[in-house]
This record gives sequence, C-alpha cells and structure tokens, in this order.
Amino acid sequence: MSMYFTKEHEWVKVEGNIGTVGISEHAAHELGDITFVELPKIGAAVKQFGVLGSIESVKAASDIFSPLSGKVIKVNEALDTAPEAVNESAEDAGWMAQVEIADESELKNLMTQEQYDDYLKTL
Repeated sequence: MSMYFTKEHEWVKVEGNIGTVGISEHAAHELGDITFVELPKIGAAVKQFGVLGSIESVKAASDIFSPLSGKVIKVNEALDTAPEAVNESAEDAGWMAQVEIADESELKNLMTQEQYDDYLKTL
C-alpha cells in the first residue's frame, strides 16, 4: 500500500486499482471540530483534483478534491452520523470514499509522505 497527498491536503491510499481517499491530519486540525461531511454518490465519476465532496466545521466549509480520476465504489457512511471521526482519525477511520482508479499515471501529480511533510513546512 502506498499513500500520496495533494496540495489541498487530501490523501489517497492505493491498493491495487482502488484508492481510499480522505483529508490529512493537518487539514482536520486546521478545520477544527468537523460537523458535517458531504460524501459523493456511489457510481459517480470523479476527475483528478475535481470536487469529490465537501466538509464543514465550526470554522469553515470547504470542498474535498479527488486525488485521482475514477469511479466512486464505496463511501464511509459512518461519517453521516459521526463526522468527528475525521478529527479523531483523519488518515484512517475518517476516510471518505473509495475510488476505482482510472489512470495510475496520475500518481505522479501527487506528493509522497516525505514530500508532503516538506510542503507543510512551507505553509
């Protein structure tokens, strides 16, 4: 399994042709207490860096962008009733959607964990 990040603070864990997507610990911390997560529809086609869903917190509302193009095959329905899971476990239990990856070559447009950690230092 490999994990990649976007400059908008989404992550994707890649296993075979399935990418599990969420927001980074950094983003969850910046947003503060998360109150609502709008998940994509199963079967929806998403484009790399296109809108996947949205997230609301006590501080702000923001879009969630898909790190990769593909088709949504599963969503984390637990977030409908427990959006705080994103605060508690942003990079694990707080995942948002699984996408069947359309084009693995898009991974080159993403950052590794090390590159993302370096990027955070520049913010």
